[in-house]
Amino acid sequence: MFFTYLRRELRRRRKAALVVASGLALGIALVIVVNSVSSGMGKAQDKVLQSLYGLGTDMTVTKAATPAASGSQQPRFQFDANNNDDSKTQSSDRVMVQGFTTLASTTVTKVAGQKGVSDAVGGLSLNVVKVDGQFTRGQFRQNQGSGTGGGGNRGGGGGGGAPQGEVTGGGANFNINAYTVYGTDVTKPALGPLTSSKITSGRTFTTAETDAKVVVADSAYAKEKKLKVGSTVTIKSVKYKVIGIATATSGDAAANLYIPLTQAQTLSGDKDKVTTIYVKATDSQQISAVKKTITSNVSGTTVTTSADLADTVSGSLSTASSLATSVGKWLSIAVLVAAFLVAGLLTSSAVSRRVREFGTLKALGWKSGRVTRQVVGEAIVNGLVGGVLGIALGLAGAYVVTAISPTLSASLGSTGGGGRAGGPGGGGGGFGGPGRQAAAKTLDVALTAPVNATTIALAVGLAVAGGLIAGAFGGWRASRLRPADALRRVE
Repeated sequence: MFFTYLRRELRRRRKAALVVASGLALGIALVIVVNSVSSGMGKAQDKVLQSLYGLGTDMTVTKAATPAASGSQQPRFQFDANNNDDSKTQSSDRVMVQGFTTLASTTVTKVAGQKGVSDAVGGLSLNVVKVDGQFTRGQFRQNQGSGTGGGGNRGGGGGGGAPQGEVTGGGANFNINAYTVYGTDVTKPALGPLTSSKITSGRTFTTAETDAKVVVADSAYAKEKKLKVGSTVTIKSVKYKVIGIATATSGDAAANLYIPLTQAQTLSGDKDKVTTIYVKATDSQQISAVKKTITSNVSGTTVTTSADLADTVSGSLSTASSLATSVGKWLSIAVLVAAFLVAGLLTSSAVSRRVREFGTLKALGWKSGRVTRQVVGEAIVNGLVGGVLGIALGLAGAYVVTAISPTLSASLGSTGGGGRAGGPGGGGGGFGGPGRQAAAKTLDVALTAPVNATTIALAVGLAVAGGLIAGAFGGWRASRLRPADALRRVE
């Protein structure tokens, strides 16, 4: 009887039911779109931060450069300007620690032993400036008509003056090539700077190549220098074989070249030193506590988490994220509240128009509870219909956002220390010691709007809640009706 009456009443009042369902659908669709866009914003920001940290890294430990250390890192080159062989090319490499003051390798072990740390690995960021070229001697050319007599001297003295002429040609022609090299601990491939890139050609390091003369090149640098697997790269007179080409998964690569950590320490003369310690926490929910533990127990270090980097992200990504989390959510809440109130008022108004019907049913023996359940049942069905429509509209809106994939820019603010802007380690070449300012870096990311099961479940819950609220309004109104009310309206 309940369902028969329910079906008959919904068919008879289809327009009113559709109005109620449409209002709920609009609010639910807006909630789905806002939630999916917010999720897309989070993934875009994670993608930006991953380009700095790589997979598996929760935080990094560094030590800021001191002014004294900065002065000792200025480039210095020595060439033989008196070389008589003009055809000989002279070359000099300057390998400098880039970004931060070095830490002892024992610090890696100390950090790894802190409570809440799952694993830690060290890396050494280097900046290489290579200068090569030739000196060419100039040619002395004597002026025509110039003599050795000193006719111009007073007293007729005939002193022998110097030949009159000029030096032509000659000079120096040198090229400067600056690039970055990152020493990575090959025994722990799951952490470190190379995890922000994917091997697209060749292979990565094996755990046995701790001191091997092998190198993995970034794809952009390899293309610029025409490097491929099997090519040879010379750094400070040491030849390294290219075993793989890596492509950054997002943004810029951590370095132009990657070599085993021991080799990087040998090139720079920093034996048993690192510039960055990559840390993985045992529980991603306890990163803040782990940061405090490392900061208090390992003195003189700076711990940077992904949350710290997120605070430096600006640009259209940051603006859109703020709008989605503040204006968007408040707007969706306001629309939902309005939709619930409208649904409740419309249901209550519909009950008022059905006084004769409900009064007659009560006169026939229906109790107030039965009438109330009937009204609530109709409202819940309207809410579920609105939920279905809202989910369909929300999925369509999320699909449109993903299909368009608007591009958002994320600017990572400049930081002192000469590392990559906003993050640890490498990136960028050129002169300058660890104290120089790193230029801000801008990354472009495509916005998507993924819809997960949690969002769908939320939409269903809102649909049921909307039906219950509307039913509560109508049920309360229906429970107050008396058979006498229906008799008054009988003409």
